Amino acid sequence: MLSHVEIYVSDLERSVRFWEWFLELIGYVPYQSWAEGRSWKRDETYIVFVQAPPDTVAAGYDRRRVGLNHLAFHAMSREQVDSVTLLLRARGARILYEDRPPRADGGHSVFFEDPDRIKVELVTK
Repeated sequence: MLSHVEIYVSDLERSVRFWEWFLELIGYVPYQSWAEGRSWKRDETYIVFVQAPPDTVAAGYDRRRVGLNHLAFHAMSREQVDSVTLLLRARGARILYEDRPPRADGGHSVFFEDPDRIKVELVTK
């Protein structure tokens, strides 16, 4: 089981606004809060967002470089994936790969980007 993931972000408040509704919708609850960070927890796993130091923000994030490509979360159902997709659109989030055919493994997912362009997936079988 994964203990936690810590992600540095370019604008903490913007990231919190983006992530809090999504994480709470899929069962995470607020866990920790301090001036430079916030976290949400589900069972024993928690996700932390921390304000990146100012001298590192300009370099930005690119999922094609060495490091994290994307975060994938389990959805409860295909209906939840579809519902979250509608909510993402309403919030103006960038949805990825909408022009691709369904997954070969029969799964159902939506891929989208957070404010720093970190790719996120919500997936179910």
